[in-house]
Amino acid sequence: MQIAPSGDRLHAARQRNPALLPPRAQRDQQLIPHIQQVWQSNMQVYGADKVWKQMNREGVAVARCTVERLMRGLGLQGVRRGKAVRTTIPDAKVPCPLDRVGRVFKAHRPNQLWVSDFSVPQQAA
Repeated sequence: MQIAPSGDRLHAARQRNPALLPPRAQRDQQLIPHIQQVWQSNMQVYGADKVWKQMNREGVAVARCTVERLMRGLGLQGVRRGKAVRTTIPDAKVPCPLDRVGRVFKAHRPNQLWVSDFSVPQQAA
């Protein structure tokens, strides 16, 4: 993949001097430690809504969607009520069963249509 030289130079300059970053990225860098601090101080149970409300109570004016975006990027999430539903628990130690039918699904041409009939044959009385 080719990258324009001007874009490469801009990226390198921004890495050397954070003051050249766009305003949104600069603001994000200021908000990230505050979001982490609020999340940590509340036992890591606050979700984006509660972190946003707490930050506004502390006088940090920030949009809820910004808090959501930054928390998602940091991998932070609040605790959810209830148990997670697990319908099956796979056992990785058990080997997969062998293919006893000997199915061979090879298409002879692109976009070949596969048709099968699963109906039960009628028995004569």
